[in-house]
Amino acid sequence: MVELLYLGHIISKEGVRMDPDKVHAIVNWPTSETFIQLRGLVGLCAFYRRFVSGSSWHATPLTDLTKKGAFVWTHLAQECFEKFKKLMTTCPVLALPDFTKPFELHCDACGEGIGVVIM
Repeated sequence: MVELLYLGHIISKEGVRMDPDKVHAIVNWPTSETFIQLRGLVGLCAFYRRFVSGSSWHATPLTDLTKKGAFVWTHLAQECFEKFKKLMTTCPVLALPDFTKPFELHCDACGEGIGVVIM
């Protein structure tokens, strides 16, 4: 099978998936001791947000901790950290559209986010 590593993604005839090296980095990311370490994880995961429905919503508690003066690591933060890492490392393969068939692109936006679906 032919695969292409391109900008942190593996592209093949099955579709697009996350680079296994990046997934490994997320899985092994240590508990953050500073907001800079946490910001690194949130940034890496944001790169792959298209693979996870609602990833921004799931990341909100961690993103809030990266604001100036807000970093306080609690039991709740640890739970969110572990759950978020698991969510981001069990992503599906995104299928490529079949350009021989008609499809529709549906878009929606609001004050809290933007969504797009190919149907």
